[in-house]
Amino acid sequence: MPTVRSPRVLRRLLPYYHPYRGQVAVGLASVVIAAALSTLVPGFLQRGIDAIRDGAHTRDVMRPALLMLATALAAGFLRFVMRELLNGLSRRIETDLRRDLFARLTRLDAAWYARWRTGDLMARLTNDLSAVRMAAGPALMYFVNTVAGGLFALGMMLRLSPSLTLWALLPMIGLPLLMLRLGRLVHARFEAVQQEFSQLTTRAQENLSGVRVVRAFRQEEAEVERFRHMGETYLASNMRLARLNGLMSPGFALLAGLGGAITVGVGGTQLLQGRITVGEFVAFGIYLAMLTWPLIALGWTTNLFQRGSASLARVLELLDAEPVLVHDRGTKVLPPTSVGRRLSFRGVGFHYPAADGATPRWVLRDLTFDVPAGSTLAIVGATGSGKSALLDLVTRAYDPQEGEILVDDVPLTELALGPWRQELGAVPQEALLFSETIGENVAYGLTQHSGDPQRDEVLPGIERAARTAQLLETINSLPDGFATRLGERGINLSGGQKQRTALARALARNPSVVLLDDALSAVDTQTEAAILHGLRDALASRTALVASHRLSAVRDAEHIVVLEHGRVVESGTHDALTRLGGRYADLLQRQQWLEDIEAA
Repeated sequence: MPTVRSPRVLRRLLPYYHPYRGQVAVGLASVVIAAALSTLVPGFLQRGIDAIRDGAHTRDVMRPALLMLATALAAGFLRFVMRELLNGLSRRIETDLRRDLFARLTRLDAAWYARWRTGDLMARLTNDLSAVRMAAGPALMYFVNTVAGGLFALGMMLRLSPSLTLWALLPMIGLPLLMLRLGRLVHARFEAVQQEFSQLTTRAQENLSGVRVVRAFRQEEAEVERFRHMGETYLASNMRLARLNGLMSPGFALLAGLGGAITVGVGGTQLLQGRITVGEFVAFGIYLAMLTWPLIALGWTTNLFQRGSASLARVLELLDAEPVLVHDRGTKVLPPTSVGRRLSFRGVGFHYPAADGATPRWVLRDLTFDVPAGSTLAIVGATGSGKSALLDLVTRAYDPQEGEILVDDVPLTELALGPWRQELGAVPQEALLFSETIGENVAYGLTQHSGDPQRDEVLPGIERAARTAQLLETINSLPDGFATRLGERGINLSGGQKQRTALARALARNPSVVLLDDALSAVDTQTEAAILHGLRDALASRTALVASHRLSAVRDAEHIVVLEHGRVVESGTHDALTRLGGRYADLLQRQQWLEDIEAA
């Protein structure tokens, strides 16, 4: 990704400041006023020193001392206010950004996610957002404090001695060049660090989620070594950045130190010549010190801005992301139905997104058939024939590149995506469960927020769905029934129990269209028969598309299509296809042989 300069990138944060503009105004005003009050202190000190030199009365000495105390207290209070407001503001902006990022990620399609790794996304949602927060709050606060304090101190120095001020600032001529050069290097190196962190996070996430595979293949030591190597690469990138950071503050301090040396030489000469008083000489030295700290802090804030801009550029890649294939531009909403939906495929062709320059491989081609409302269509075929892809088109996980799909004679792409998916009950091949209670997993699609499975209006529905999926007995045997908490991805359930939970979740929302993608592959034959018996009643008034490699699961379907290399090669009822003696009959015979072998 090309390097983007911080002023242009950080402007994208301005809309996030707008809701808190009052807080920003008060916070920045506190910064400026505190800086102005701090510059009054050396002036009071000057008056006190000169009063002592001139043998003035005690009250003439105490008055500047009391004013210094009052000014310090006021400045301290304002600095507390500025930190409370602006640092708190940065936390709010971070929260708003994270919320918008998550909302954006929920709207992107499967084709977009196929190009990204989970660990990389997590790194941008955590580590990069933290760097953006530092730029949005602390860096802004210290930058304004640096500029305001520096300008006030410079004004006081010019008032005391313009010629001494020019001499003291002579070494600062090289400051802009140093900032520009080091700022670019910080940006590039911090971007490299964040990319290394993304890779490290991805590797850790994959190992934790795939720990069973790692152990099964005895790859623990290999993975530890691979992670150690990535950790050392990440460390090396951080050390390169640390060395650069180590140059910035000393570089600025060196320039400021040269200014101090000049002040002692030239200012001391002017003091001996009587051109300035002792109080003015002391005050000038303090003002120079007050100017020195902003110069050093300027390097630190530049560092924060560069880090923040590098991270914000990575965050904006997600915030500005658009779906690759599926765009939610439809506006039509179908009227309610109690008999399911009629689905029509017209010349449908589909391939997954190909890499740049690569020739796409068609997964489905020239699919044309109808699924009457309230009927069950079975989709069978060998592995890789396109069964799952066909169901993905119905959910609009992807859109076809050729032809169209109609729902009650309305093109699917013209329907509003949210209401359409609300009508679907889908059970994917991999039954993904959440780390919540089993009741909340079954009730997942019933509410917009986390469903409470104990509520009167929810519990009967999830019990009925669990009974149909042959899951109720399993739930009743658990320690806390529906309130039993599952492990990550439902790890404390067997494969068949997870599939039945996913099936109950799909049926609980009372969908008009049910999509089952090999949903019974992990259950035994006896349980499958019981589930199928329950499904006959549950699917009676719904349109159902059932993809399965077990022909026993589809023999009662009103219509069966056989896919081979993404094309429909046979279609009809179970009896008709069996009599045909073609591809379906061949698959059926092979499965019967396998069942006979397993029974023996």
